[in-house]
Amino acid sequence: MTWETQTVPGPDGLVCSVDRLASEAGAAVLRAGGNAVDAAIATSAALTVTTPHMCGMGGDLMALVAGPGTGSAEPLVVNASGRAGSGADPERLRAEGHRTMPPLGDVRSAPVPGCVDGWLALHDRLGRLPLADVLAPAIELAEDGFPTSPMLAFMLPKLAGVTGCDELVEAGVGTGDHLRRPGPARMLRAIAAEGRDGFYGGEFGERLLEVGAGEYLPGDLARSSADWVEALGLDVWGHRVWTVPPNSAGVLALAGAGIAERAGLGADPDDAAWAHLAVEAARLAGLDRPRGLFEGADGGVLLHPDRLAARAAMVDPRRTVLREDRYAGGGTIYLCVADRDGMGVSLIQSNAKEFGCHVAVPGTGVLLHNRGIGFSLEAGHPAEYGPGRRPPHTLAPTLVTRPDGSLRALLGTMGGDSQTQLVLQLLARLLVTGDDPAAVIGAPRWVLAAEGGTGFNVWERPAAHRVRVEQHAPASWRPGLEERGHEVRTARPDPAGFGHAHLIEFPVDGPPRGAADARSLIGAAVAG
Repeated sequence: MTWETQTVPGPDGLVCSVDRLASEAGAAVLRAGGNAVDAAIATSAALTVTTPHMCGMGGDLMALVAGPGTGSAEPLVVNASGRAGSGADPERLRAEGHRTMPPLGDVRSAPVPGCVDGWLALHDRLGRLPLADVLAPAIELAEDGFPTSPMLAFMLPKLAGVTGCDELVEAGVGTGDHLRRPGPARMLRAIAAEGRDGFYGGEFGERLLEVGAGEYLPGDLARSSADWVEALGLDVWGHRVWTVPPNSAGVLALAGAGIAERAGLGADPDDAAWAHLAVEAARLAGLDRPRGLFEGADGGVLLHPDRLAARAAMVDPRRTVLREDRYAGGGTIYLCVADRDGMGVSLIQSNAKEFGCHVAVPGTGVLLHNRGIGFSLEAGHPAEYGPGRRPPHTLAPTLVTRPDGSLRALLGTMGGDSQTQLVLQLLARLLVTGDDPAAVIGAPRWVLAAEGGTGFNVWERPAAHRVRVEQHAPASWRPGLEERGHEVRTARPDPAGFGHAHLIEFPVDGPPRGAADARSLIGAAVAG
């Protein structure tokens, strides 16, 4: 099965997301005079309504913004990932017998949600239209309803038994059935009218304190989760690639690209050697994940040229290097927006795993994420669960500029621990092979899988990785990878297992053009 993808031009702006309704919401804001930031917020807000199985106001957000209107030569970056509440107690979890953070049914895996703070930070600094106008399309979708997507209909049974989800678990809701979301509509109206106070200081905040039962205190909600931080960049393949610094995993995507370039990754993705070198680069970069990715980690150290060169020197074109004798041991959306003035936004928003921790904030229609599963329960670990701390994130939004500083591309994907692997492949096809957006997004992919994989434990035992490849991968990949010592599995058609990636490119001599991932089934690139 191949994924038919089209490159869409956007002379007056372009929105790429996992859901056509959300892309159209963003495009409508562009047509109304909004800029790329306005449209990105509008798209993101619409997605919290139509794709609650992947994101919501109870999740987190990270974004990069570049181009005219930012007032900066480098990308602006907002990290709106939430912090654990004041009641976070790792000793209590350890005493209960937990060795890892409980993923479901436990509010302790839900740091204070940062998504809404991210919207407000972006809008306050860079937005053009009134916030009420930006949120209006999402409010309309929530109040008037929308046809249930195939993916949402498939996922809804997972909420059986979760209290507070009545509007999502009505009997008989199937593909195409009309679904209204009065809770999120009310939350969005409160944000439009009162800003931060309408959400964190209003009904949502009050109910969050109740459901938290001591995990959160009022001061936790009074503190914004959105910080403007310095972009992390790396020169690779004749461009500079940018991402959000740690606690984002974006540094691993950049490191993987740096290792791949130094190891001699070629321009022919049909060659098994290409797949092997890309896999090895991603795996070697991922060695830093367990102990090197945490809030405050120095991304520059992980990207130091000597470090990347040393990792690249380990790559053997004939054999995988990570073997047992050498080493021992979702629910996310990505969107990108360009406006007619050349501003671009690369934004990612997440529940972490599907519907998050399966805890709803009563009466609001908002489910809490479980990004706290990124915390460690090892005493003294740099990413140990604790009050006011941010967990390591798999989120890796990416932005590419040319040597002259002009914007070249926006790209990213969902996919848990596979995000950085997929970003590496997208970058290689765009910057080395020279594919257009449709070819980059529609091309076959590989991802690393762990035994008993959850999508968030890939880096626990790098030597035990299996390489999953899509069915439409080049015929050379599987035998070529197996000859080099990889354990390979060809995957059946899997709409969620290889990411939902989107890309907007900014040609030197033409308008932006982009492509949305057909793997999402309802994704769309919509012109402004």
